[in-house]
Amino acid sequence: MEPIADSISSIETEREYPVRVALGRVVGAHGLNGQLQVRYLGGDPENLLQAAAIWLAEREDDPDAESYEVMRAAPGRSGEVRMLLAGVEDRDAALRLGGQLVLIEEAALAELPAGEYYSYQLVGCRVKTAEGRELGTVREIWATGAVDILVVVDEQGVQQLIPAVDEQLLEIDLEGQSIVIEVLPGLLDPV
Repeated sequence: MEPIADSISSIETEREYPVRVALGRVVGAHGLNGQLQVRYLGGDPENLLQAAAIWLAEREDDPDAESYEVMRAAPGRSGEVRMLLAGVEDRDAALRLGGQLVLIEEAALAELPAGEYYSYQLVGCRVKTAEGRELGTVREIWATGAVDILVVVDEQGVQQLIPAVDEQLLEIDLEGQSIVIEVLPGLLDPV
């Protein structure tokens, strides 16, 4: 299994619109012609760079998300993509969009090789040990730079941090919404 492709957190809920996932956040404007500086979530900006359309919203489940055609997207500073959107014509318009999440429809995401997963697909999965001990549910995923961390919370609210590495994640069943992990020495010890 390869490392998780993108750190995207999203809890699946029933919606009247297509599932959208957050790929980035508008952090500023670039130049005077309305280009946005978008800090991408996760380690790979390819889905942002290839997007034909995006939505901007305060949160992932925002039914009032606004759709924009992507006129141009290119790498920017480290961790950023520069995007030019139809209808965003000057720096002031770009600055007004600061802080907005950049969403893309799930169906538009690039297909991943076998054994790789988008992080948002793991949020909501039940986690148990190879011995069958239930640990809780993945609530979010932290991108640390070196390795993503699954934040697993049990029914009592106790939080466990599980590194998303090959040695730990033995089985991922997206349909069954479950993850089986190998417990390495010290992993579940209280801090």
